Amino acid sequence: MKFKGKKVKVTQIWHDEKVVPVTVVQLNENEALGELKEGDKVQVSGTSKGKGFQGVVKRHGFAGGPKTHGQKDRLRAPGSSGPTAPQRVIKGRKMAGHMGSERVTVKNLKVVSVEEKNRNVFLKGAIPGMIGGAVEIHPVRNKPLKAATAQSTQSSEDKERISNGIKK
Repeated sequence: MKFKGKKVKVTQIWHDEKVVPVTVVQLNENEALGELKEGDKVQVSGTSKGKGFQGVVKRHGFAGGPKTHGQKDRLRAPGSSGPTAPQRVIKGRKMAGHMGSERVTVKNLKVVSVEEKNRNVFLKGAIPGMIGGAVEIHPVRNKPLKAATAQSTQSSEDKERISNGIKK
């Protein structure tokens, strides 16, 4: 089950004798709060903040060119765009372009508290998007342990020999 709501604000609250950074999410009117409880792990999906057209230094973390050694106006330049042989730019080349405004999911966030009166959910940590942006909260399901790990492949006699240091 997923809960839809909007990001209200980012703040800090006093919880369990310490200050906890939280993001407040206000759920929509038709959402039932019954499944969300304090201490639950959730994952939150939303649209990240748009940053417009960005160069390679900000978008991909390129180092840029040197400031000295005869260089001029090359500080934030991308450098070479690839080899000469194919005489084209190979697909997937990291270049300047639009950044942000894409769907992002943050996993394993903890529900700090739930206000049923105001329909607010306090999540520990940051979630994607701007204030007032739409978000989805998905409860995380715990995976059961595999049955094979519970059973041992060695017999009790083999375990006893190993613990006593006796070889077969």
